[in-house]
Amino acid sequence: MAKRPVCVCVAASHDLVKWQKQGLAFEKTYQGKYKNSWSKSGAVVCRREGNKVVATKINDKYWMYWGDTDIFAATSDNLIDWTPLENEEGKPLDVFGPRKGEFDSRLVEPGPYALLTDAGILLLYNSMNLDKGVEGHYAALPGGTYTAGQILLSSADPTKALNRTRSYFLQPDKPYELTGQVNHVVFIEGMAYFKEKWFLYYGTADSKIAVAVADAKNK
Repeated sequence: MAKRPVCVCVAASHDLVKWQKQGLAFEKTYQGKYKNSWSKSGAVVCRREGNKVVATKINDKYWMYWGDTDIFAATSDNLIDWTPLENEEGKPLDVFGPRKGEFDSRLVEPGPYALLTDAGILLLYNSMNLDKGVEGHYAALPGGTYTAGQILLSSADPTKALNRTRSYFLQPDKPYELTGQVNHVVFIEGMAYFKEKWFLYYGTADSKIAVAVADAKNK
């Protein structure tokens, strides 16, 4: 039996209790070209308004970063129907990807929403290290380790990277992060702003959910 692709989907809610499924994010674009393509996962560009985080347009479009090997980009007029940006060869435009010899040597994948700031678009992303013995493995971490990095992209051109961390800001070091269904994993997934603090929710060893907190005062 063929393995079904994992796809970005859209759902809408007014109260976060009742949800209406909207279907595949890329279903209607390019005559269904991406309908059955592997496309997980997605992070929509947002801005903070007080305690709220809301999707925001850049150059009259909503933007989303997506993918789980390299990271690509897509735009939308309505937050429901999305169009992947393509290169001259008609393939998804690569915004950034893994780096050999670094903590993100095997893959990169979006975490929570991307945040529009005065400096640019801040994207927190998940990453995986190559296995030990494979060319490009990052020797300071065990093979297959998932950590989290950060990249700053241009608000004038959201496909252009301005700066990128050379090290992870979150790594598995607690017992419940080191051992579980999949060992050596922290995987960032959701973020909330509350009482001048950022709460970053992440999976641990594919077994539990944890939260990391950062003070947002004067930032």
